[in-house]
Amino acid sequence: MSQKYKLVAVDMDGTFLNDQKDYDRQHFASLYRQMQAQGVQFVVASGNQFYQLKTFFADFPEIIYIADNGAYIRNLHTKYFESHFQTDHAQAILDQLLEYPGLAAELVVSGLKSAYVLETSTAQFMEEAHFYNRRLQVVSSFAEINEEITKYSFNYETPVERDFMARLQKQLAQIGELTTSGHGNFDVIQPGLHKASGLKFLGRRLGIPLEEMCAFGDGGNDLEMLAAVGDGVAMANGAPEVQRIARHQTTTNNEQGVLQYLDQVLANNQR
Repeated sequence: MSQKYKLVAVDMDGTFLNDQKDYDRQHFASLYRQMQAQGVQFVVASGNQFYQLKTFFADFPEIIYIADNGAYIRNLHTKYFESHFQTDHAQAILDQLLEYPGLAAELVVSGLKSAYVLETSTAQFMEEAHFYNRRLQVVSSFAEINEEITKYSFNYETPVERDFMARLQKQLAQIGELTTSGHGNFDVIQPGLHKASGLKFLGRRLGIPLEEMCAFGDGGNDLEMLAAVGDGVAMANGAPEVQRIARHQTTTNNEQGVLQYLDQVLANNQR
């Protein structure tokens, strides 16, 4: 490792967080002090809601969040970027998703202010949705939503995931892009907006080229990000396609692979 990096971006679930949805806070605090001393920007890049992501880093206000898979970028004080579907496109996507039997009860519709689930969803699903969306409203119909939509997230069991994704992507045509974080979890996001586009935007804003960034991921919605940066690092527990595209690999999320790799990155930056 000879390249010095000025920005580090991490996916959260399956990457930065262990399976208990936590991380080694003492180790990270030490690394974060080093990053600040070296002028390295730490970025959280996730499909999750900003209001959920910030709860993990209350002591680090300078962290920048690429939330909703690139649709909302900000830190605690400054909003850098936001984007939403055109109203007619949002409705067309929702109509298409609701054609799939049972999908509505496992669907989260996300806006910039809140996320929404149906009151007919199970208590278990609502609890899961609330974990990933700290601002969550329960509605009797998605027609009650009165704000712009940033993305759709849903669980759907299908015998062959690849065939399901190909079929739905064809139905969405050019108005939405289907991605997955694995385990039957899917997102419909805005075309051209993803974690990599978020990093490209931040790079222009902060004066940091993509080749001076290091990023970590484990799932399908990390592929563009890992391919775009100077050092894309796959988790050992990551999907096969992620491991194929990454330049390097680290240990699993339960072994704090991100923090182990960052020890090397920051040590190399000092040379």
